Amino acid sequence: MAEGEKRADAARNRDQLLAVATRLFVAADAEPSLRAVAREAGVGIATLYRHFPTRESLVDAVYQDQVTRLTAGARDLLDRLPPAAAMRRWMDLFGDWIATKNGMLDTLLAMIESGEIAHAQTRTELLAAITTILDAGRASGDLRSDVTAEDIAAALIGIFTVAPPPANEAKAGRLLNLLSDGLRPPPG
Repeated sequence: MAEGEKRADAARNRDQLLAVATRLFVAADAEPSLRAVAREAGVGIATLYRHFPTRESLVDAVYQDQVTRLTAGARDLLDRLPPAAAMRRWMDLFGDWIATKNGMLDTLLAMIESGEIAHAQTRTELLAAITTILDAGRASGDLRSDVTAEDIAAALIGIFTVAPPPANEAKAGRLLNLLSDGLRPPPG
């Protein structure tokens, strides 16, 4: 196999491992084993360890991938949807991000506690994503001007605390729709 083919194969394996780990973390009540991740991804445990030498490195990669999806998602959604619809869809992405933490919570909390993951940086990035959509919505008249990114983040945390994904999808959806409706400017 040529060097370029090896690199492409390694990149595919890494992407597959991230996708499988994300899916398993969402579905798990407890942290899945690294062997389960490798098996589900269709690779050997040595391949997993080549890409992610520790559980923490896998959790960090999944976490960072999800944060990137959320932050880039705001811009992508605005390219395709009006701001109010983009905000509502972004709220679903936020719920997906919350759900991903199910199967990696213990490791994630330990990493935040030790400083391996900068929780404050993540918060700043997420607030910036919300602000991007809010600014577009204010400019178009699609979203209220008196709401802050912090308001929306607090509401989302509240919603996903009382209706944690994925088990409470319908309830969370109703609450997100109420929040979304409340973000529209009053008529008249």
